[in-house]
Amino acid sequence: MSIVTVQLGQCGNQIGHEVFNAICGDVHGTHGLCSKKENESYHDACKERFFSEEESEVPVARAVLVDMEPKVISQTLSIAARSGYWKYDDRSHFCQKQGSGNNWANGYSVHGPRHKEVIMNLIQKEAEKCDRLGGFFTMMSMAGGTGSGLGAFVTQCLRDAFPTSFILNHVIWPYGTGEVIVQNYNSVLTLSHLYQSSDALLVHENDVIHKICAQLMNIKQISFRDVNQVIAHQLGSVFQPTYTAESGLRYSRNPLGDLMETLVPHPEFKMLGLRNIPQMPENSLAYSTFSWPGLIKHLRQMLIANAKMEEGIDWQVRPPHLGSSIPTSRSTNKPLHFNTSIANLVILRGKDMHNVDLGSFRDPSLYTSWLNPRDAFNAWKTPRAFNKYEKSASLVSNSQFLLKPLDSVVGKAWNMFASKAYIHQYTKFGIEEEDFLDSFTALEQVISSYTIL
Repeated sequence: MSIVTVQLGQCGNQIGHEVFNAICGDVHGTHGLCSKKENESYHDACKERFFSEEESEVPVARAVLVDMEPKVISQTLSIAARSGYWKYDDRSHFCQKQGSGNNWANGYSVHGPRHKEVIMNLIQKEAEKCDRLGGFFTMMSMAGGTGSGLGAFVTQCLRDAFPTSFILNHVIWPYGTGEVIVQNYNSVLTLSHLYQSSDALLVHENDVIHKICAQLMNIKQISFRDVNQVIAHQLGSVFQPTYTAESGLRYSRNPLGDLMETLVPHPEFKMLGLRNIPQMPENSLAYSTFSWPGLIKHLRQMLIANAKMEEGIDWQVRPPHLGSSIPTSRSTNKPLHFNTSIANLVILRGKDMHNVDLGSFRDPSLYTSWLNPRDAFNAWKTPRAFNKYEKSASLVSNSQFLLKPLDSVVGKAWNMFASKAYIHQYTKFGIEEEDFLDSFTALEQVISSYTIL
C-alpha cells in the first residue's frame, strides 16, 4: 500500500525532502549481505510505498508540498530534481506570496479555508495515483503559523475526505528555550486539534535531535539540515520495508495500518516517540562493531529510563518488581522516573536478526496493567541492512516519554493566557478565548491519562 506524504510549512518541506533522500540513499546503497531477490523485493516494496514512476523512469515522490511562501518549495523541488535519483511532481505543490507570520490562527482560520479546495484537490490527485492507498503521513512543526495552523486545518480536512484512511502526523516539538514568543500557544492549539483528527502523532523534539547532532554525530556548527538529516534517518529506519509477524516472508504492504494496530490500542493514547541506535558519523562506521545483545540492552534501558540517546542513560532505573525497595510514587506505585509503556515496537535491520532475543521487551512490568504484554509488544525485522549500518535497531514507543515536555508547554501557555498576553493576535483571526480553553482542557485530559499509566 502507498503512503501519501503531505509536507506543510518550511519545517515540513525541508524534513520531507531529507526523508525521501534517506529512503533513496538506502535503496540505492550496496547491500552485498542480501540476495539479489531479497534486494529486489525490498526495492519494490519501498517504491510502491513512497514513489510513483513517470515516463522519465525517475521515481516521483508521492507527496504534496504546501507552504504560504514560495522560497522553500522552489528550493526543495530543484534540489530533488538535481539529485537524479528521484524528484517531486512539479504539479503537486501549492504556495502563496505571504506566510502566516508565526500566527496559528492565521494559518488555521484564514489560509486554511481560503485555499482548502486547491490543496485538497492536489491531495486527491496524489491519492488517486495509488493502486492501494494506505494513508497519509503529514509533516509539520508545532510552533509556527503555516505548518502548525494550516497543518491542523489540512489534517481535519483529510479526516473528513478520507474517513477510513490512516493519518499519522509527524510533529516537530519546538526548542524549550523558545523560537517564537507565542510558540506555546501555537503548540497547545496544534496538539489539541491533531488529537481529534489524526490516528497518531509521531513526535521529534528539537532539543533532543540537537543533542544527538552535537554528542553522537560530532557536528560542531549544527545547521537545520544536520538536524533534519538525523530525523530523516530515524523515520527511514521505521518506514522502510520490514517483515512483520503477520506478513511472513513478504514485506509488509500496509505500514501505517500495521503501525496503528501495533501501537495505538486506545484513542486516548496517540503520542509516539522514536529512538534509533546506533547513530554516528559515517566515517566512524568502518571502525565500529555492534552486537545484537548490546544494542537491545541499550535500547531497553533507553525506553525505561526515558533516555533519548545512547549517551547518558541512567542505568539505575529498573522496572518495578514485588518487594522492590526502589522509591515509588504513592499514586501509581511505580518507581520514580520509570517510563511506563502502553505499547512498543522494535524494528531490527541487518544480519543475524532472526536469532535476537527480545524477551526483555516482553516483561509485563514495562507496561500498563490493563494490556496483555503479549499484545503490547511487537517486533518487525529484515536481514537487509539500513543506510550503511550493518546492524541497527529502532524503537517506536507509546509511553509516558512526552509527559514532562507536554506539561511544561501547557503550563507556560496557561500562564500567558491567564495574563491575556498576545490573545488579541488570535482573536482578530477568529480564534476565541473559548477555543483556547477547549484546547487546554483536551491536553490536560491527555496529561492525566498518561500520568496514571
